[in-house]
Amino acid sequence: MTDQSNRPIIIKRKKVVAGDGHHGGAWKVAYADFVTAMMAFFMLMWLLNATTEKQRKGLADYFNPTIPVNRVSGGGDGVFSGDSVFTQDTLASNGSGGQTDGTGSGEDGRADQDFAHILDELQGRGGESMATELIQRHVLTRITDEGMVVTLRDVESERLFSKASAEPSQTLRILVTVIAEVFELASNQVAVSGYVQSQPIVLAKNPNWDLSTERAHAVRQLLEASGMQQNRISRVTGWADRKPEREPAIAIENNRVEVTLLRSKT
Repeated sequence: MTDQSNRPIIIKRKKVVAGDGHHGGAWKVAYADFVTAMMAFFMLMWLLNATTEKQRKGLADYFNPTIPVNRVSGGGDGVFSGDSVFTQDTLASNGSGGQTDGTGSGEDGRADQDFAHILDELQGRGGESMATELIQRHVLTRITDEGMVVTLRDVESERLFSKASAEPSQTLRILVTVIAEVFELASNQVAVSGYVQSQPIVLAKNPNWDLSTERAHAVRQLLEASGMQQNRISRVTGWADRKPEREPAIAIENNRVEVTLLRSKT
């Protein structure tokens, strides 16, 4: 009989790893975040492809608290179906709104908000369908250090003036009427600048200076005929083809008139 008491005792230790492949959950959370981010990305791509420029700006305005989204129509027969674009919001005469923080940056910020009201209307919201369509086709707007610039430009399918003349088209008359009505929301000074496309050949007598100036004066006359006070016109200038907006300089879009609602001067 073998003596069992003298045999060595062997202890086997088994290493147990907690949270193995079947039970670990951290990777699942990371994967879920990744899938959510990808879904949001593809939804954004779909929205960009499925919406128009006007709809995209509407979405941006909705999520931008600095631009008001309430618009009121009076239901009348004017260009904006009423006597005014807004029935409650009124811009201060100096273009900087009502109360400010007393600093230049505060006044500029308020002025930009006031300009945003007007830009919003000029982009065709709440207006008649015909005016809206013409604005989308011919009008570009931007806010600069000088003020709010409204650009009226030719497009390939339609010119705003008779060729090589300062005779305004019916389309231009409608657009200037819209601008004059909306600019009544403020009493800031207004500047008018005319520009024309370059000539494809060098001419002995360059007509661009006279033509750009005459077109600027034609728009000034239309503004005044639409009700704008003469003393609001600060300057009228012609720039010929010296500041093309698009290359090449002979592009038809360089035939344009810019109407600027100037910032107030203190």
